[in-house]
Amino acid sequence: MARPGSGLNGLGYPPQNLARVVVWEWMNEHGRWRPYTAAVCHHIENVLKGDARGTVVLGQVDAQLAPYIIDLQSMHQFRQDTGTMRPVQRNFYEPSSAPGKGVVWEWENDNGSWTPYDMEISVTIQNAYEKQHPWLDLTSLGFCYLIDFNSMSQTNRQSQRKRRLRRRMDLAYPLIMGSIPKSQSWPVGASSGQPCSCQQCILVNSTRAASNAILASQRRKLHGQGGNAGAAVQSQLPCSPVMPSLSSHGHHALTINGQNNLNRPGTQRISMGTARGAIPSGVPALPVKNLTGSGPVHPALAGTVYPFSDLKPVPGINGMRRKTKKKHLRRGKNPEDVVRRYTDKIKAAPDEDCTICMERLSMASGYEGVLQHRGIKPELVGKLGKCGHMYHLLCLVAMYNNGNKDGSLQCPTCKTIYGEKTGTQPPGKMEYHVIPHCLPGYSDSKTIRIVYDIPAGIQTNEHPNPGKKFSARGFPRHCYLPDNDKGRKVLKLLIMAWDRRLIFTIGTSSTTGESDTVVWNEIHHKTEFGSNLTGHGYPDPNYLDNVLTELAAQGVGEDNLKD
Repeated sequence: MARPGSGLNGLGYPPQNLARVVVWEWMNEHGRWRPYTAAVCHHIENVLKGDARGTVVLGQVDAQLAPYIIDLQSMHQFRQDTGTMRPVQRNFYEPSSAPGKGVVWEWENDNGSWTPYDMEISVTIQNAYEKQHPWLDLTSLGFCYLIDFNSMSQTNRQSQRKRRLRRRMDLAYPLIMGSIPKSQSWPVGASSGQPCSCQQCILVNSTRAASNAILASQRRKLHGQGGNAGAAVQSQLPCSPVMPSLSSHGHHALTINGQNNLNRPGTQRISMGTARGAIPSGVPALPVKNLTGSGPVHPALAGTVYPFSDLKPVPGINGMRRKTKKKHLRRGKNPEDVVRRYTDKIKAAPDEDCTICMERLSMASGYEGVLQHRGIKPELVGKLGKCGHMYHLLCLVAMYNNGNKDGSLQCPTCKTIYGEKTGTQPPGKMEYHVIPHCLPGYSDSKTIRIVYDIPAGIQTNEHPNPGKKFSARGFPRHCYLPDNDKGRKVLKLLIMAWDRRLIFTIGTSSTTGESDTVVWNEIHHKTEFGSNLTGHGYPDPNYLDNVLTELAAQGVGEDNLKD
């Protein structure tokens, strides 16, 4: 049933000539619909106009949402680095409401930051504010809070905890006119009273079940903590927490309480199912766009916290974590010694170009007069020992000085590495363990989960902008390998690459365009669990061979492994 004054008819569709404001929302772990910002909603609407069954990359409009995409076909938000999925919905409000005016109501967190209210609550607060009511009781909406407009505060009626609130102006949410195109609606069938077995309904029900399981686990942990921890969390939750129902409504659509999930007219309360926290035995765990995948667990559980007893060491690998210090470099004594170590002098230089300075090898180095180094004359030429490519020795010194100065050289022509190459990865932590689930394409193996965690910090002299802050978006990042012989081999080499600081670097994100941020460094990882929606998941029969090739290109080859 539509909310009074919503301007929507009984079918949940706006009249054809009615303007309405569109707000896209996602469901959090407490079963609450949280609104995206107005800028994000404008972006989603623009994509929806072009392809109602496509995907929306949220990082294109908000750098903080870089790991997230929305799949419009399944109406789910997908986090690429953890595999977590959450339902999304498209909601409508009157143009005169808070989102239509660009009004945002927020409450203050313990850390001093501000969090926007759910859109339904924000609309209610704005209505009361415009009518100049001195206060507003949110009990009717299921929240035990009293809003005081004179002091601009929110008081918990149970704990008497008081928080500040504020009203600010932002971009108005997108306004649309006319009827909703059929391409934006899912086909709706008659209710039979029996659970629908179509793939779309199975998918959304399994996601709800996974969300319930996660919440149940969090509640168990909460009750195991002291009373203070429980009070702290309770102050953030409504008086009666709500969760998605586990029961099926028999509609051939992505539905919640019988309403079409794409064109749902209002933010209705979602009742708790009787089987709270349990995954029904009849609900298979099926990933988005991979409904025939072999993974036995839903992707929404991929990034969840497992009990420590469920995390097992990877066979054949000691320990379960690594840390990197600020610098982990093997430095040469000086540039000249490093160059001499890997080259042989050539008495008669061939008549060809030095590909570093582009002068003839028979002539003096182009760095003559720029670099003056002990014992190296500008006309001296050297041949690298493994690959045989020749350069001016002074040019190799210049190249070394322009790099990481870690005691290694890399041939600029064929990329052969001499010595042990190290990178500029910031300090962080790498964890790895076996979880009791399998990946699509590896039904006979459990899964190795790698968790990388790098905090933001200040760039050092080895980074692009020393002294400037760098960001670290999307951490911790979860990555996956099959727990078989080749997967364990890849893990051993990834640990070696981590120790050499080669997995990440600081640069410009190719996804968001953000500079001075931690980015991947030419060694691809699988960050999607249970499906391959983004191309960063399984099945991918060539991935393990491809990543071995990429590791070898960084000087971390199979010959580094000890028997």
